Amino acid sequence: MGRTLEWRWLAVAGVVLVAQTFVDLTPEGPWNSRSFSRGLVGLTGLICLYVAWFRWAFDRKGVAPTTNLWKTPEETWMNVLLFGLSCLLIVKAMVWLDYTESFPEPTGMILTLIGSLIILNALYVGLITVGPLAASTEEE
Repeated sequence: MGRTLEWRWLAVAGVVLVAQTFVDLTPEGPWNSRSFSRGLVGLTGLICLYVAWFRWAFDRKGVAPTTNLWKTPEETWMNVLLFGLSCLLIVKAMVWLDYTESFPEPTGMILTLIGSLIILNALYVGLITVGPLAASTEEE
């Protein structure tokens, strides 16, 4: 039995919209700012990528990866935490290696926000599944 929700078109649209932020093809728009238009299109691409990932990972519509959707949250929360930390390390490497001029200006800020939210989610899941907030299964 295959997946019921199509996620590929959202992923392709997201990649195309994010990729356009590296070139200046957007119009000025009603706000008379090409860079604002470029950023708006890039953020729309990030939203498309997130929704595509959600549909791929959980095979349902939605945007909140609640713990009841995870197959094995007590095992995979650490992978999510490592991914969030890697987002922060990528930003640090971009600054340290001075690659900030190769990317649009808000790239570091957006990656830091994404990494921080992922870390927060992973820590919460870790606390409620294997940490001190885990429900006790022992009968007293």
